[in-house]
Amino acid sequence: MENKKGSGAGALEKFFAGKGFYIVLFLCAAVIGVSAWSLLSGRGAVEEDALDVYRPVVSQPPLPTAEPGWESPPAEDAAAEPPETVSETPAVQPTPAPTPAPTPEPAPADAAPESWAWPVTGSVERAHSLDELVYDRTMGDWRTHDGIDIAAALGAQVKAGASGTVTDIRDDPLYGTTVVISHGGGFESVYSNLAALPTVEVGDAVAAGEVIGSVGTTALCESGEVYHLHFAMACNGESVNPQEYLA
Repeated sequence: MENKKGSGAGALEKFFAGKGFYIVLFLCAAVIGVSAWSLLSGRGAVEEDALDVYRPVVSQPPLPTAEPGWESPPAEDAAAEPPETVSETPAVQPTPAPTPAPTPEPAPADAAPESWAWPVTGSVERAHSLDELVYDRTMGDWRTHDGIDIAAALGAQVKAGASGTVTDIRDDPLYGTTVVISHGGGFESVYSNLAALPTVEVGDAVAAGEVIGSVGTTALCESGEVYHLHFAMACNGESVNPQEYLA
């Protein structure tokens, strides 16, 4: 019995004297490491639990649920619309179009005189002649004659053959002092060989038989004739025979 104990003790001594010592030392170190890891792991869990105790709990309100039959308004309608600005400027009334003025009707043309009066009383010394040449005693040649020469006393009154307007008074180089009267219907009457100062002016309205001047000696081309009035007429610019119109 004692021999067995002795052999066991010897074997143990041999074990620790050899590699056994290091094995035991390694096992002790392993036990210590496992114990330290367990201690640290447990402490971390305790600290985490302790932190959870002091961490505030945030509660979130429940999300609203849509009621049946109600729809969320669109974003455009939900936004507040700006108030409508009302202008205080009065409305501009349209300007009425001006009423066109009536077009004036053209004035009727003056009618031709119904009758003509002799401008002086006397005989016709030289007739109207445009188609046939007549001898001119003053000029000493043959020529046409666009009027009639009515013999009259020097200074005798010369009267308008018809009513009209005096349109021209001139000193003609051949026929001397001349008065022209415009009548209706395109007619004109011409009074030549008058005294130097007529009794009318341009623009005067004269009546038939109104005195416009007196017989003179101003017509150089007819100075060789007896005292007379050189009387001519025209219609629309064309010379006509006065004797065909004088009553």
